[in-house]
Amino acid sequence: MPNDKCDHTVGVRMGTDGPMLIEGPVEVTLPDGSVVRSDRFTAAVCLCGRSARYPWCDTSHRRRPPRSRRGAGPEQ
Repeated sequence: MPNDKCDHTVGVRMGTDGPMLIEGPVEVTLPDGSVVRSDRFTAAVCLCGRSARYPWCDTSHRRRPPRSRRGAGPEQ
């Protein structure tokens, strides 16, 4: 079952710009199947794909105009 490892609710915060913030520690499974872990109390996961530290956010999204995101609503 998908929830076997988790015995509590995990907080996730999403904004219109920037990373997804997840209460840690957290493990992220990458598209190639490898797993990376952050032991920080909050992990910032890159959603824009610009980070040199992917999957972790390095604030690269601040240096370029935002890309259009499906379901994110109208651009402002």
